[in-house]
Amino acid sequence: MGQYLLCGALIENIKGHEVSSLPQADIQADPVNPAIRLASLASADMASVEAMIEDRMASATQLIPETAAYLVAAGGKRIRPLITVAAARTLGYEGHAHIALAAAVEFIHSATLLHDDVTNQSRLRRGKGPANAIWGNAHSVLVGDFLFARAFMLMVDAGSMDALHVLSRTAAVIAEGEVRQLAAMRNIAITRAEYMSIIDAKTAALFSAAAHVSPILNGSCKTVEAALETHGRELGLAFQLVDDVLDYGGLTTDLGKNTGDDFREGKVTLPVVLAVEAADDTERAFWNRVIARGEQTSIDFDHAVTLLKTHGALDATLHAARHHAAAAVKALDAVPRNEWSEALAALAEFMVERAY
Repeated sequence: MGQYLLCGALIENIKGHEVSSLPQADIQADPVNPAIRLASLASADMASVEAMIEDRMASATQLIPETAAYLVAAGGKRIRPLITVAAARTLGYEGHAHIALAAAVEFIHSATLLHDDVTNQSRLRRGKGPANAIWGNAHSVLVGDFLFARAFMLMVDAGSMDALHVLSRTAAVIAEGEVRQLAAMRNIAITRAEYMSIIDAKTAALFSAAAHVSPILNGSCKTVEAALETHGRELGLAFQLVDDVLDYGGLTTDLGKNTGDDFREGKVTLPVVLAVEAADDTERAFWNRVIARGEQTSIDFDHAVTLLKTHGALDATLHAARHHAAAAVKALDAVPRNEWSEALAALAEFMVERAY
């Protein structure tokens, strides 16, 4: 680990071995989903993260762990805590505090999902009904608050004031982003810049923090801190933009069964922003009716997808996602090249392929 504590030594060590120039054939030849590959690589650490999550969900008030487990124990990809673990291992971190911070990251994420389902009245979460549909809005908000509190306790347990500052600031930024998204709901006049600023706060900020806290724990230099913070943010932006495309069926001709939630909820995502920019008067009237006024019929979603494809809005959104994924890979130039950083690079590149 010591050789990576000094920026000069670190940069000298990786000179000429840029992560961004990883052999594409090596990545593509591996049939394993890079997220699964990274999870396998981090299996020992992630088992400790899962154990800590289960332990810290415990409460004498039985409905709290029951509700929390319904969402948290349902799994999801655990991408954010995986990033924390992988970033720590990339730098050769030898302690254990990254486990507590990875669990804190997942609790923050889960808390925001509980609150988000209430504010958006979501109908599906991780393939099943959201918690508030079972226990009610008030209960979901309070359990979300419980998870936030547990997250802050885990931050304290990690013993780093700087990491605590990063994650606590991130929790505030996410809340601000959610409020801004709520204010922008059904607003078809929102600009690209405004939308990107919203998702930078509500989605990318936690990815960024997940990567940022590990070099803090490791005592790495500011160059490495900045690189991993950038990697996480760019990865988060790519992740959200691909999700925007997937909600309209991706680039396939057959729509998935869980598509259209953003459309039905009146969320203006980047594909819609781009389609509205290119719309003629008739198309603009359509978007005004179905999004701004929320007056939708059974055939409107299919027509919306047709308009998005006609104007290349899905392709353009995916192009933007690809740009951010490439930036995430490029940021890894400033960290050691090893199996961990290679796995992070492969994950970033694979992120865009989910849309196909």
